[in-house]
Amino acid sequence: MNPLRSLILAAAGNDVLRRAVAATPGTRGVVERFVAGETIADAVTTAARLIDDGLHVTLDYLGEYTGDARQTEQTVRTYLALLDRLHEEGLAPRAEVSVKLSAVGQSLDEKLALDNARRICEAAERCGTTVTLDMEDHHTTDSTLRVLAELRRTWPWVGAVLQSYLRRTEADAAALAVADSRVRLCKGAYAAPETIAHPSPHEVDLSYVRCANLLLGGGGYPMFATHDPRLIAVLGERARWYGRKRGGYEYQMLFGVRPDEQRRLAAGGETVRIYVPFGEQWYGYLVRRLAERPANLTFFLRALASRS
Repeated sequence: MNPLRSLILAAAGNDVLRRAVAATPGTRGVVERFVAGETIADAVTTAARLIDDGLHVTLDYLGEYTGDARQTEQTVRTYLALLDRLHEEGLAPRAEVSVKLSAVGQSLDEKLALDNARRICEAAERCGTTVTLDMEDHHTTDSTLRVLAELRRTWPWVGAVLQSYLRRTEADAAALAVADSRVRLCKGAYAAPETIAHPSPHEVDLSYVRCANLLLGGGGYPMFATHDPRLIAVLGERARWYGRKRGGYEYQMLFGVRPDEQRRLAAGGETVRIYVPFGEQWYGYLVRRLAERPANLTFFLRALASRS
């Protein structure tokens, strides 16, 4: 793994650094480029603006690896309230929610996470939208896929996420490329040993394309999460080769990253969904965004300096 990326990822779990960054003058203004805000109202306002621009949205309430049952309940209630607001505002047809199982009890008990995810899926169904389960650190992959399989017994539309940096992902993509399956394919933003992860960016990219081929050749709905212009070009060509019409797959990008490209693709008739995080626990999310593309670190540091 790139040494700078390893260093950045290590910072994601450093509480001292978290407090230092949070206390730095100007941090809030920089964070707002990548995080919609701290409240449901902030998230819904941002979602409405993006939808007005012709984009789709998936909303993520920030927080993960929760070891407190009370906090998991608060997270579930936030999602339920968010879904109600999306329904009330008429945004549900173009805005779904993305859920980290570690935020709803996975580190305490897998069954608790499953039960809480069911509550969110039931609410999403009532509100006329969908749910995608985020994929996290490689230690949780098997557990997340087990929960996914249980949820899909009732709601086949529950979305999965696969990370192309893991060696196992081609097999997982083949297994999930079935009718009604929704799969978000991303490169991955967590550290892992080379025994289970591809060691170089080039190998991760090759894995991404192999997995994309499996998803495009299957019966499900592929969701390609990438900002890489080379991959976007390849994916467009592969979609045409497999006879996929626009609307039979989608591109996904992060809020605040390459917004002009988001709008360009949407204007060309592509379905483009923006991953919009919100909430107070923004630090870990932001650090992993820097690790995904270390050039973002330069932007972040310059922005802090200019606002200090």
